Amino acid sequence: MSYEQAAAAADFIRSNYAAELSTAIVLGSGLGAFAETIKNAVRIPYEKIPGFARSTVEGHAGQLVIGELDGVGVVVQQGRFHYYEGYDMQQVMLPVRSFGLLGVKNLILTNAAGSTNSDMTPGSLMIISDHLNCLGVNPLRGPNDERFGPRFPDMTEVYDREFQEIAHQEAESIARERFDKGRDAELTDFIHRGIYCALSGPTYETPSEVRMYRQLGADAVGMSTVPEAIAARHMGIRTLGISCITNLAAGMVEGGINHYEVMDTGARVAEVFNELLIRILKRIGH
Repeated sequence: MSYEQAAAAADFIRSNYAAELSTAIVLGSGLGAFAETIKNAVRIPYEKIPGFARSTVEGHAGQLVIGELDGVGVVVQQGRFHYYEGYDMQQVMLPVRSFGLLGVKNLILTNAAGSTNSDMTPGSLMIISDHLNCLGVNPLRGPNDERFGPRFPDMTEVYDREFQEIAHQEAESIARERFDKGRDAELTDFIHRGIYCALSGPTYETPSEVRMYRQLGADAVGMSTVPEAIAARHMGIRTLGISCITNLAAGMVEGGINHYEVMDTGARVAEVFNELLIRILKRIGH
């Protein structure tokens, strides 16, 4: 992917929505309902945007939703492109590249993930503190364009520490408020911090693989997020990552794993998840 391709996508998006955009949000499997909270929204199907791929996975609507929320200009990627769909890393990174050229300074990446940590149960959320790239490829491999960022970007703090703290504070506030009102008492333990391990997919992991990733330090496993986070870090975009824990990974419970379980859990936590994103956006977006 060239700088010119990212610029063409950004120019097309800007031609449909000219107002300033400060924050981008990428919504993972089963989490797309948040896009419906955007006010004065402009919706652009991916196939209309130069260079954008199509999302082929159930639970990924395949469109940009652009507008504002509490005065914050936001562009929402309702569904993402995955490496396992057959797209190359340049295609996977293109949306984030184009957001950066639109002037976006903040990025919130969300995903559905399987827990390798028995303390994190389905329906809980994990603020990503760091990641393991086990995709088998680095998305920045190949010629570097200095207009995007340096040849050897630092990965010491991919996920912004201040954003992590804001997310944790707001999640705890939601839990306290709901517990005090006598609702959803389980929310007092629904937020965690941990390390996300990105795998190529599309198969779910074997129990032996899960044990290996747990030994490496992973708290959750999934098939996305890391390429976008690396692209954002390369461009100097401040990034927050949040995983919705949809299942315990293979071998941790009896029975298998399927995509419908992922979708069902995403729908179940949608209300709380949306409220958390709105609160975070209010604090980081201005």
